[in-house]
Amino acid sequence: EAFPVAGRMELLSTPHSIEINNITCDSFRISWAMEDSDLERVTHYFIDLNKKENKNSNKFKHRDVPTKLVAKAVPLPMTVRGHWFLSPRTEYSVAVQTAVKQSDGEYLVSGWSETVEFCTGDYAKEHLAQLQEKAEQIAGRMLRFSVFYRNHHKEYFQHARYGTHCGNMLQPYLKDNSGSHGSPTSGMLHGVFFSCNTEFNTGQPPQDSPYGRWRFQIPAQRLFNPSTNLYFADFYCMYTAYHYAILVLAPKGSLGDRFCRDRLPLLDIACNKFLTCSVEDGELVFRHAQDLILEIIYTEPVDLSLGTLGEISGHQLMSLSTADAKKDPSCKTCNISVGR
Repeated sequence: EAFPVAGRMELLSTPHSIEINNITCDSFRISWAMEDSDLERVTHYFIDLNKKENKNSNKFKHRDVPTKLVAKAVPLPMTVRGHWFLSPRTEYSVAVQTAVKQSDGEYLVSGWSETVEFCTGDYAKEHLAQLQEKAEQIAGRMLRFSVFYRNHHKEYFQHARYGTHCGNMLQPYLKDNSGSHGSPTSGMLHGVFFSCNTEFNTGQPPQDSPYGRWRFQIPAQRLFNPSTNLYFADFYCMYTAYHYAILVLAPKGSLGDRFCRDRLPLLDIACNKFLTCSVEDGELVFRHAQDLILEIIYTEPVDLSLGTLGEISGHQLMSLSTADAKKDPSCKTCNISVGR
């Protein structure tokens, strides 16, 4: 692995005590210790970065991405970004080597340091704001709707109704890893998923569903009203022509609201491009974006007695399921320039 050693120069000490901090979704700061006598001699750093592959990792890899970075020696700590397409929420290992470039162009190198592991972070709010901007560009006009609905199998609703710890409530559960790899909600936020999209010609929820033939419908104002906060969480597609946006509805002051406040962009409920609740002629009126499939996470338990449960007549379109769906990393519409 080492670069060729030339000349009879005094050997360099092996870097040690690597420290990594200020980790974001696509950058980190690195520093290490070396002998004082090396500080003025070293001209270059070699940094060997490797992704720890595991069965859940995002398999997409940019072509021609080096795993070794040659950097001119700068005062430590040094920020590493842009040289690699770092993926968010991904485990990496890193080792370093110092070098002196000699007059003949060859390098005198130290030994490799110990290998240190770290994990990149989630998308920060500014990254989600970029995703939000992209989603707004294709959201389309707003259509009126009146109910949120949840499709599932009969057994799911029977368990909610009669299960020991459910108490006739749909209980929040942990969000899976579908969508953007860097979404702060994946594996972290508890909630109940709802849909609200309507058919253009009928204004009603579609009769087909990928999630089961039973549907719970609840009047929109039960989940969405002026005492609810609305957050933008994600925008993605799954190698298809249509796109999904994930929004979070959290009653103000709730646990879910506190989780989202620090991590997700807050939307104005009366004026945004995705999902609105506004007062018109003294009544609450609800609208959703026409050209996005909206996935709504409601962060609290939902009482089945507040809505209606029934069987739908359409097909079960399994191909539309988004369970643990991986985002298409090459789509220009829904990716941003930071790590995938």
